[in-house]
Amino acid sequence: MYKNLAGRAVLALAAACFLSPVFSQTQALKEPLKIGFVYVTPVTDAGWVRQHEEGRKAVEAALGAKVKTTFVENVAEGADAERVIRDLAQQGNKLIFTPSFGYMEPTLKVARDFPDVKFESITGYKTTPNVATANARYYEGRYLAGIAAGRMTKTNVAGYVAGFPIPEVLQGINAFALGMRSVNPNAKVIVVWLNEWFDPPKERDAAMTLFNQNADVVAFHTGSTAVMSAAQERGKLAIAYHSDMRKIAPDAQIVAVTHQWGGYYTQRARAVLDGSWKSGNLWGGVKEGMIRVGDFGTKVPKAVQDEVLARQKDIAAGKLQPFRAVAADVRDNEGHVVIAKGAQLSDDQILKMNWLVEGVQGRVTR
Repeated sequence: MYKNLAGRAVLALAAACFLSPVFSQTQALKEPLKIGFVYVTPVTDAGWVRQHEEGRKAVEAALGAKVKTTFVENVAEGADAERVIRDLAQQGNKLIFTPSFGYMEPTLKVARDFPDVKFESITGYKTTPNVATANARYYEGRYLAGIAAGRMTKTNVAGYVAGFPIPEVLQGINAFALGMRSVNPNAKVIVVWLNEWFDPPKERDAAMTLFNQNADVVAFHTGSTAVMSAAQERGKLAIAYHSDMRKIAPDAQIVAVTHQWGGYYTQRARAVLDGSWKSGNLWGGVKEGMIRVGDFGTKVPKAVQDEVLARQKDIAAGKLQPFRAVAADVRDNEGHVVIAKGAQLSDDQILKMNWLVEGVQGRVTR
């Protein structure tokens, strides 16, 4: 009898030892996926970071208890970014989104030390087995906004407040100018470089300078809403970027070029949850739902709205490419042919853009 009891005890102990790893794994699977986000500016009501914050909220709404997200805001590019990204990895976040170009190298550095963590370098271009990159074709929205600006301007002068002369910004300026001149050949665009992404006082001053140079429409590639506020103050028109900014500039906004990150972020989180996540490099635009133009202001005639939305459908269908020369050669503002008639720039050429198109007043520091 004692022998049988002892045998049963041994069997029970063996079974427990065998089952415990399975039990632990099952429990682990029930734990929510921890996801971290790093933001380059404070979370404001509108702008670049606001759109990524909306993306984070979309992940929570779609996946519920399967995920637990957190974010750190106002993180400078460079050493601060590396420290924050590393801290998020150490805290057990298994998916980390780093949406700023200057976060690319810090992300890669941390990723080497945490091979079991998945990283998404937004606007970066270097991948590794656990670092994916994604970006949006912002220039598609800029072209559409240019059409609206070309129809709305009375002075034929638009201003453009720009952060840094990197390809992404140059793509936007050039697409805006091409869109504007496609409906208004006499239009010109004046660029002011700030060499800052987020400096509301400087952004406002730049906008005011452009208005003083006869610009009655202004666009921008910076991080705050200061340009929109300046346009509202001066009774001018403006193109909202990143977000709908009608709350800030109800009378000034013509249209908004908005970034939509929720779908991509949710898709990537699902991939980690189901084990299908792989590194990759996505460059999506209007077709993929990552860029949208709309949120027209009250001053925009329905005919202009319809025209812009029709062209947006053309881009989604592949019928319209902003960097395709249809009727004639496209030249830069120094007179060189940059797109021959009938030709279209490849993605590689767009990604390496280092020129400003004819009709733009400004220089690129090379």
